[in-house]
Amino acid sequence: MSKIAKLEFDSLEVNGKNYVSWMIDVKMHLEYMGSSNALYEFNNCLAQDKAKAQVFIRKHIDEMLRFEYLDVTDPSILWNLMKERFDHQKEVLFRICSKLKYCGQEVTDKDMLEKTYSTFHATDIPLMQQYRMQKFTRYSELNACLLVAKQNNELLMKNHESRPTGSLELPEENATNIDGNQNNTRG
Repeated sequence: MSKIAKLEFDSLEVNGKNYVSWMIDVKMHLEYMGSSNALYEFNNCLAQDKAKAQVFIRKHIDEMLRFEYLDVTDPSILWNLMKERFDHQKEVLFRICSKLKYCGQEVTDKDMLEKTYSTFHATDIPLMQQYRMQKFTRYSELNACLLVAKQNNELLMKNHESRPTGSLELPEENATNIDGNQNNTRG
């Protein structure tokens, strides 16, 4: 089915690198539509306003995120899940910048990129060089990339812990014995 309605702005990407601008756009559009209260917990919105906000948010998130949060039907819960997942990017950036600005130092993306590269451990120098070769121009892009890499590593570790390398593979449920002998209780 073709997309019937044109998107008012870009969808939230699965890695969240456009979260800050997406969040601001969603808030402004829902305010314009009169449904912004649906984003907050313990609201007393009409069911119609909640449904309108839910449809709008789901329409403006990446297809993978939409599938991942398929069972979430309350817009305030979905909003908080997106915030929990991606908002730390904004917090980290603003915390560092505000401390430096308080000290009278202007902060640029280039400064933040260099500081991040310099914090890599000595054993991770090849990894740091790979990130440098990607030539990020904005700190938020590097941060999003690092967060996705962290999530991927956590997933790989969970998979490894569930079945470590070198362990015997699990037999398939419908598999037969290699020799062709089956445990058949009937003659």
